[in-house]
Amino acid sequence: MSFNISRRGLAAGAAVLALPGLARAQAQQQMAIATGTTGGVYYPLGGALANYLSRDIPGMSATVEVTGGSVANLQLLGANRVGMVIAQVDAAVDAVRGNDRFRGRPVPVRAIAVLYTNRMQVVTVASTGITKMADLKGKRISTGAPGSATEVMALRLIEGAGLHRDNDFRARERLSPAESTNAIKDGKLDAYFFVSGYPTSAITDLGASPGVQLVLIDHHEFIPGIIEKYGPVYFPEEIPAGAYPGQTRPNKQMSVANIVGVRDDMAPDLVTKILEVMWGKRADWAQVHSAARDFKLEGQKTAAAGIPWHPAAEAFWKARGATLA
Repeated sequence: MSFNISRRGLAAGAAVLALPGLARAQAQQQMAIATGTTGGVYYPLGGALANYLSRDIPGMSATVEVTGGSVANLQLLGANRVGMVIAQVDAAVDAVRGNDRFRGRPVPVRAIAVLYTNRMQVVTVASTGITKMADLKGKRISTGAPGSATEVMALRLIEGAGLHRDNDFRARERLSPAESTNAIKDGKLDAYFFVSGYPTSAITDLGASPGVQLVLIDHHEFIPGIIEKYGPVYFPEEIPAGAYPGQTRPNKQMSVANIVGVRDDMAPDLVTKILEVMWGKRADWAQVHSAARDFKLEGQKTAAAGIPWHPAAEAFWKARGATLA
């Protein structure tokens, strides 16, 4: 009996000694932000955002997660393993509806901000002889990393261009953009798909390689058919000539918006604090990557977000004059 009492007494004493540290630990709020591969735009933007939140929200400790991209991000959010994601709207719509990769497992994601647009970039080099989508038939391609929205959008574009993802290619790899660039340099790949803001480091690296003439394949003519099947989340845009080394003409391509998303049960006051930091740091954010220059008040549209707003985000943007409609 005396032994048991002594153990309880020691445990109680230890608990008392630990209380200050325990209180500090409880006050520290962890926030993991799911981004993408290191060769894209999500990663540097997410890293900067994590720094801003950690510095400007008392008790916040934000970290960045390297992932395959939007699909993986939303799956992590659905499993409650991250608190915030950057994601493409098409993947977010699938997640909310429980479609495609989220079949039977809908994700309670809500938009808190519309960022910039992601550009579908179909990348090759002049030595392959590829100048249009039809020329990809029989070639070695990569449709993006597993768990990426690049893969989702690439397969939709391939279908829209009248190609079969399994039968019409000599090989279809699932590589990150950096891996794809290296594979083209090594002569092991002919073309790859990457959905990102521009410029992105992997494509810049390829264009700047000695003896390489970068080519971006136009595909805007397939957008109407893709919209007819998958809904109005896609739209035509143009990457101007000179955006990348050796890019001699504009690239007419398909785009989709990016959002920052959280779970629907995130506390309203935390959503508001996050948005206050994001909006207040937007000029600094644009110095990290030029894509953040498109984070604007007029971009906060319900149609662009694609999924429901978190109520606190809706209130935040309306208070700043966004019409949202």
